[in-house]
Amino acid sequence: MGFFSAARQGRKDDAELGKGLWRRAHDRFQRGLDRFHQVLEGVEDDQLYDELVEIANDLAVLLERVRAVCVEAQRRSPSEGLDIPVALSGVHRALSKAGNSLATTAEAAAMLRLAVGPVPVGAASVRRRAEAVFQQVAEAERHLHEEAS
Repeated sequence: MGFFSAARQGRKDDAELGKGLWRRAHDRFQRGLDRFHQVLEGVEDDQLYDELVEIANDLAVLLERVRAVCVEAQRRSPSEGLDIPVALSGVHRALSKAGNSLATTAEAAAMLRLAVGPVPVGAASVRRRAEAVFQQVAEAERHLHEEAS
């Protein structure tokens, strides 16, 4: 992304996500995805690489969903600071858990990358951790929907 496109995207993010809580939740998730993709660069085993790429692609799809939740949360409860709105505390908690789970998923992938010799179960541990990320993003969406009702 060039300098001007990055600046344009930053302004768009400021408008849609604000500069507070919801922006931080979105950006943390995005950093977790970036870290996961960085880990992929060092995987030498082709079979493991293929498994991890599939997981990475599945997780990347979640970014749009996380962004949609954060944009809607910002619309409902604008945030320029770090105070968690009571009405959307469940949404924030689920997004925080998803960000944490994504970080541990990237960490698990990094540990597999460093393994010596063939990995007998492949990326099963990474997939289990990724499932938690999917569940937590779905939980954030559910909380957001419940708060709208």
